[in-house]
Amino acid sequence: MTQVTVNGVEDVKALVGQTIGPSDWRPVTQEMIDTFADLTGDHQWIHVDRERAKRESPFGTTIAHGNLTLSLIDGFRSQLVALEGFRMAINYGWNKVRFPAPVPSGARIRVSCQTVEFEEVGNGWWQLVQRFTVEVEGSKKPACVADSVVRLLA
Repeated sequence: MTQVTVNGVEDVKALVGQTIGPSDWRPVTQEMIDTFADLTGDHQWIHVDRERAKRESPFGTTIAHGNLTLSLIDGFRSQLVALEGFRMAINYGWNKVRFPAPVPSGARIRVSCQTVEFEEVGNGWWQLVQRFTVEVEGSKKPACVADSVVRLLA
């Protein structure tokens, strides 16, 4: 994966409408799922009970929490885009987030990013909205599609 480096407002403006990626593949292990369950207190059987998931789940195995999948996007950002020429960047939140398909334990995921909008919001701040799509190796549907909102101080 080749990272795109942008430097300042004009470079980011030029990204609007473009898709960057995909990133490198990353495995999602049962250990990661179990750790996330412990951290959040979400021990729903579909995520952590291997035997029951094998017997009762339509997926035949445990699956990652949707919020784990969403959280993993942040680890892919630096593979895709390096933002330079700004004093700081802060996570402002997420807009529409959807989980169209599961991430089975042991699957590999990768991420692509489309720059949706970039606008000035005042006092030197700019708002960047990027749509991240999480792909599961071998799946026709994405596991997650989410619009990240970042505020950048020029």
